Amino acid sequence: MHNEPDFASETPAVAGLTNPLQGPANVMAAVGTVWIFLMMMLVVADVMGRNFFDAPITGVAEFAARSVASIVFLQLASAVCSGRMTRSDFLLRILGRRSPGAARALEVFNVVLGALLFLVLAAIAWPELTEAMQASEYFGVQGVYTVPTWPFRALIVLGSVFAALAYLWCIPALWRMQHGSAS
Repeated sequence: MHNEPDFASETPAVAGLTNPLQGPANVMAAVGTVWIFLMMMLVVADVMGRNFFDAPITGVAEFAARSVASIVFLQLASAVCSGRMTRSDFLLRILGRRSPGAARALEVFNVVLGALLFLVLAAIAWPELTEAMQASEYFGVQGVYTVPTWPFRALIVLGSVFAALAYLWCIPALWRMQHGSAS
Protein backbone atom coordinates (compact mmCIF):
# COMPACT_ATOMS: atom_id res chain seq x y z
CA MET A 1 0.00 0.00 0.00
CA HIS A 2 1.26 3.43 -0.86
CA ASN A 3 -0.14 6.89 -0.33
CA GLU A 4 0.76 8.28 -3.74
CA PRO A 5 -2.21 9.47 -5.78
CA ASP A 6 -3.09 7.60 -8.97
CA PHE A 7 -3.58 10.57 -11.28
CA ALA A 8 -4.59 8.40 -14.21
CA SER A 9 -7.82 7.47 -12.47
CA GLU A 10 -8.50 10.91 -10.98
CA THR A 11 -10.26 12.80 -13.72
CA PRO A 12 -11.95 16.05 -12.68
CA ALA A 13 -15.39 14.42 -12.84
CA VAL A 14 -14.37 11.54 -10.59
CA ALA A 15 -12.66 13.83 -8.10
CA GLY A 16 -15.94 15.62 -7.42
CA LEU A 17 -15.17 18.66 -9.54
CA THR A 18 -18.04 19.03 -11.95
CA ASN A 19 -17.96 20.49 -15.42
CA PRO A 20 -20.58 23.24 -15.96
CA LEU A 21 -21.40 21.68 -19.34
CA GLN A 22 -22.31 18.35 -17.74
CA GLY A 23 -26.06 19.08 -17.78
CA PRO A 24 -26.36 20.09 -21.44
CA ALA A 25 -23.90 17.34 -22.40
CA ASN A 26 -26.04 14.75 -20.62
CA VAL A 27 -29.14 16.01 -22.43
CA MET A 28 -27.34 15.67 -25.76
CA ALA A 29 -26.19 12.17 -24.81
CA ALA A 30 -29.74 11.23 -23.80
CA VAL A 31 -31.02 12.42 -27.18
CA GLY A 32 -28.35 10.24 -28.80
CA THR A 33 -29.38 7.26 -26.69
CA VAL A 34 -33.06 7.66 -27.58
CA TRP A 35 -32.03 8.05 -31.22
CA ILE A 36 -30.13 4.73 -31.01
CA PHE A 37 -33.19 3.01 -29.58
CA LEU A 38 -35.45 4.41 -32.30
CA MET A 39 -32.95 3.45 -35.00
CA MET A 40 -32.86 -0.11 -33.63
CA MET A 41 -36.63 -0.31 -33.76
CA LEU A 42 -36.66 1.09 -37.29
CA VAL A 43 -34.02 -1.39 -38.48
CA VAL A 44 -35.89 -4.31 -36.90
CA ALA A 45 -39.13 -3.15 -38.51
CA ASP A 46 -37.32 -2.86 -41.86
CA VAL A 47 -35.86 -6.37 -41.54
CA MET A 48 -39.23 -7.82 -40.55
CA GLY A 49 -40.92 -5.97 -43.41
CA ARG A 50 -38.34 -7.28 -45.89
CA ASN A 51 -38.42 -10.88 -44.69
CA PHE A 52 -42.06 -11.45 -43.75
CA PHE A 53 -44.05 -9.02 -45.89
CA ASP A 54 -41.69 -8.32 -48.81
CA ALA A 55 -42.17 -4.63 -47.98
CA PRO A 56 -38.98 -2.89 -46.82
CA ILE A 57 -39.11 0.55 -45.28
CA THR A 58 -37.67 2.97 -47.81
CA GLY A 59 -34.54 4.88 -46.75
CA VAL A 60 -33.71 3.06 -43.53
CA ALA A 61 -30.18 2.18 -44.61
CA GLU A 62 -29.38 5.75 -45.69
CA PHE A 63 -30.90 7.27 -42.58
CA ALA A 64 -29.08 4.82 -40.29
CA ALA A 65 -25.78 5.50 -42.04
CA ARG A 66 -26.13 9.27 -41.53
CA SER A 67 -27.34 8.81 -37.97
CA VAL A 68 -24.26 6.98 -36.69
CA ALA A 69 -21.94 10.00 -36.89
CA SER A 70 -24.60 12.32 -35.48
CA ILE A 71 -25.19 10.05 -32.49
CA VAL A 72 -21.46 9.81 -31.77
CA PHE A 73 -21.05 13.59 -31.85
CA LEU A 74 -24.10 14.06 -29.63
CA GLN A 75 -22.47 11.89 -26.97
CA LEU A 76 -18.89 13.19 -27.11
CA ALA A 77 -19.25 16.10 -24.69
CA SER A 78 -20.81 13.87 -22.05
CA ALA A 79 -17.90 11.44 -22.34
CA VAL A 80 -15.43 14.31 -21.90
CA CYS A 81 -17.31 15.84 -18.94
CA SER A 82 -17.52 12.55 -17.09
CA GLY A 83 -13.91 11.57 -17.76
CA ARG A 84 -14.82 8.61 -19.97
CA MET A 85 -13.01 9.54 -23.18
CA THR A 86 -10.92 6.60 -24.30
CA ARG A 87 -7.21 7.03 -23.73
CA SER A 88 -4.16 5.04 -22.80
CA ASP A 89 -2.97 6.00 -19.34
CA PHE A 90 0.06 3.76 -18.84
CA LEU A 91 2.44 6.73 -19.27
CA LEU A 92 0.44 8.82 -16.80
CA ARG A 93 0.60 6.07 -14.18
CA ILE A 94 4.37 5.74 -14.47
CA LEU A 95 4.88 9.50 -14.61
CA GLY A 96 2.42 10.10 -11.75
CA ARG A 97 4.46 7.91 -9.40
CA ARG A 98 7.69 9.72 -10.21
CA SER A 99 6.51 13.27 -10.79
CA PRO A 100 2.90 14.19 -10.01
CA GLY A 101 3.45 17.69 -11.41
CA ALA A 102 4.67 16.34 -14.74
CA ALA A 103 1.72 13.95 -14.86
CA ARG A 104 -0.67 16.82 -14.25
CA ALA A 105 1.05 18.90 -16.95
CA LEU A 106 0.62 15.99 -19.35
CA GLU A 107 -3.06 15.81 -18.41
CA VAL A 108 -3.46 19.53 -19.14
CA PHE A 109 -1.65 19.05 -22.45
CA ASN A 110 -4.06 16.19 -23.23
CA VAL A 111 -7.17 18.31 -22.65
CA VAL A 112 -5.73 21.27 -24.58
CA LEU A 113 -4.89 18.97 -27.49
CA GLY A 114 -8.37 17.41 -27.31
CA ALA A 115 -9.99 20.85 -27.37
CA LEU A 116 -7.85 21.93 -30.32
CA LEU A 117 -8.65 18.78 -32.28
CA PHE A 118 -12.39 19.23 -31.81
CA LEU A 119 -12.22 22.94 -32.65
CA VAL A 120 -10.36 22.10 -35.86
CA LEU A 121 -12.96 19.45 -36.64
CA ALA A 122 -15.75 22.00 -36.12
CA ALA A 123 -13.92 24.50 -38.34
CA ILE A 124 -13.56 21.87 -41.08
CA ALA A 125 -17.21 20.80 -40.81
CA TRP A 126 -18.62 24.37 -40.73
CA PRO A 127 -18.16 25.16 -44.46
CA GLU A 128 -19.73 21.80 -45.34
CA LEU A 129 -22.71 22.67 -43.14
CA THR A 130 -23.21 26.10 -44.69
CA GLU A 131 -22.78 24.69 -48.20
CA ALA A 132 -25.35 21.96 -47.48
CA MET A 133 -27.82 24.59 -46.27
CA GLN A 134 -27.27 26.94 -49.21
CA ALA A 135 -27.40 24.19 -51.85
CA SER A 136 -30.35 22.40 -50.21
CA GLU A 137 -28.28 19.22 -50.21
CA TYR A 138 -30.16 16.04 -49.43
CA PHE A 139 -29.63 12.29 -49.45
CA GLY A 140 -31.95 9.60 -50.70
CA VAL A 141 -33.72 9.17 -54.02
CA GLN A 142 -35.55 12.25 -55.25
CA GLY A 143 -39.27 11.60 -55.51
CA VAL A 144 -39.03 8.51 -53.30
CA TYR A 145 -37.24 9.44 -50.10
CA THR A 146 -35.13 12.52 -49.36
CA VAL A 147 -33.78 13.99 -46.16
CA PRO A 148 -31.76 17.22 -45.93
CA THR A 149 -28.13 16.67 -44.90
CA TRP A 150 -27.69 19.93 -42.98
CA PRO A 151 -29.18 18.71 -39.66
CA PHE A 152 -26.71 15.83 -39.59
CA ARG A 153 -23.82 18.15 -40.42
CA ALA A 154 -25.03 20.64 -37.78
CA LEU A 155 -24.92 17.94 -35.12
CA ILE A 156 -21.30 17.22 -36.03
CA VAL A 157 -20.40 20.91 -35.64
CA LEU A 158 -22.42 21.25 -32.42
CA GLY A 159 -20.96 18.09 -30.92
CA SER A 160 -17.43 19.13 -31.81
CA VAL A 161 -17.84 22.58 -30.26
CA PHE A 162 -19.38 21.15 -27.09
CA ALA A 163 -16.60 18.54 -26.79
CA ALA A 164 -13.94 21.24 -27.21
CA LEU A 165 -15.60 23.43 -24.56
CA ALA A 166 -15.95 20.44 -22.22
CA TYR A 167 -12.22 19.79 -22.59
CA LEU A 168 -11.39 23.44 -21.91
CA TRP A 169 -13.54 23.43 -18.77
CA CYS A 170 -11.39 20.55 -17.47
CA ILE A 171 -8.28 22.72 -17.29
CA PRO A 172 -9.21 24.76 -14.17
CA ALA A 173 -10.26 21.58 -12.38
CA LEU A 174 -6.95 19.91 -13.24
CA TRP A 175 -5.02 22.91 -11.92
CA ARG A 176 -7.09 22.98 -8.73
CA MET A 177 -6.44 19.28 -8.23
CA GLN A 178 -2.70 19.83 -8.73
CA HIS A 179 -2.49 22.70 -6.27
CA GLY A 180 -4.82 20.95 -3.84
CA SER A 181 -2.68 17.79 -3.84
CA ALA A 182 0.53 19.78 -3.34
CA SER A 183 -0.64 21.29 -0.08
